[in-house]
Amino acid sequence: MARTSVRAWQRMLSGRRLDILDPSPVDVELSDIAHGLARVARWNGQTVGDYPFSVAQHSVLVLELFRAANPDATPAALLQTLLHDAPEYVMGDIISPFKAVMGGNYKEIENRLLSAIYLRFSLPATVTVAVKKQMKRADQEAAYFEATNLAGFEAEEARQLFGEPGLAAFEVENFERLIQPWPTRQGHDRFIAAFDAIAALIPAN
Repeated sequence: MARTSVRAWQRMLSGRRLDILDPSPVDVELSDIAHGLARVARWNGQTVGDYPFSVAQHSVLVLELFRAANPDATPAALLQTLLHDAPEYVMGDIISPFKAVMGGNYKEIENRLLSAIYLRFSLPATVTVAVKKQMKRADQEAAYFEATNLAGFEAEEARQLFGEPGLAAFEVENFERLIQPWPTRQGHDRFIAAFDAIAALIPAN
C-alpha cells in the first residue's frame, strides 16, 4: 500500500505509537486493547441497558459460544477467538450495513492489524480455515443473541440476518451474566481475565 504524508499512527495510553497502515507487533499492548474495546459500543450504542454493550464483552461472549461448541479447541484457537475483533480498539466497530457500502482498503487494514495482534501474543498470524468457520459461527450466534436480547430485533428477523443459533441460550454457561451489559471497568477486567486464563494454558517456548 502506498504511504501518504498524512499521519497514520495513534498514540496509545501505554505510550506505544501504533502505525495503523504498517502495524508492528511490538507496538501492540494488551492493556491498550482491553481499554479500547471496553469503550467501543456494539450496534452503534443502540442497545438497552444502563451501559453500552462493548466489544470487549462481545469478545468474551463469542469466546464462550466458541468454547461451548468446540470443547476440544486448542488454547491458541481460543485466544484467537477472544481477539477476533481486537483491531476495533484502533478502528472502532463499524456496523455491517455501513461496511457493505464502504470502499477502499478497510478490510486489508483490519487484517493487517489482526495479524500484528496475533503475532504479538505468539499466535499464528492467520486463522486456519476450520477455526475461522467455527469462529464465524460463534460470532453470528453472538450477534443473534445480542440482536434479540439487546437491540430490539424480533427472532425471525435475527434468524434471517444471522442464522439459527446452534446453541440455545441455556446451553451457554452463565448466559445471563454474559448478555447483560457490563460497566466499562468490568468489561476491561473480564476481557483481561479471559486472556490471562487462556494464555496460562499455552506452553512457553
